[in-house]
Amino acid sequence: MNNRTVKFIVNTGVIAALYAVLTLLLAPVSFGVVQVRISEALCVLGLFTPSAIPGLTIGCFIANLLGPNGIVDALLGALASLVGALGMYFLRKKMYLAPLVNVVSNGVIIGLMLHYYYGEAIAPAICILLVAFEEAVALYLLGMPLAKVISSRPELLDNLSK
Repeated sequence: MNNRTVKFIVNTGVIAALYAVLTLLLAPVSFGVVQVRISEALCVLGLFTPSAIPGLTIGCFIANLLGPNGIVDALLGALASLVGALGMYFLRKKMYLAPLVNVVSNGVIIGLMLHYYYGEAIAPAICILLVAFEEAVALYLLGMPLAKVISSRPELLDNLSK
């Protein structure tokens, strides 16, 4: 295994662990229709490294599997994270537009899951809008400042490089 592969695997594991631990430590605000999942701020790492794609997907899967909602939440949450992380990485040159992929993917996938699978007594459109709003708060109010710090510190980028 070459150094680049090792670095990718290590970065993936660190991102997954950070996401899962933050989500579970902050469980009261990480699950449910009304939430602001602080760990979603880490989605901006997709602006800097492709290892964020599997890292965020795996981290979300683990956090949701260990959280209160079980396997369906783990699978659909991981799917929403995968779509969002891919979008973030492919739109990385458009820093302020890129998070919208996460906002939309989480809003639609998680919003519909909450309504149809978990039976939230809120209209599907309202579930989608609530989750999308909460995602936007996490990404734009927490994630974008994190992205600016990472951008301004070259040594951090070296550690997250491709």
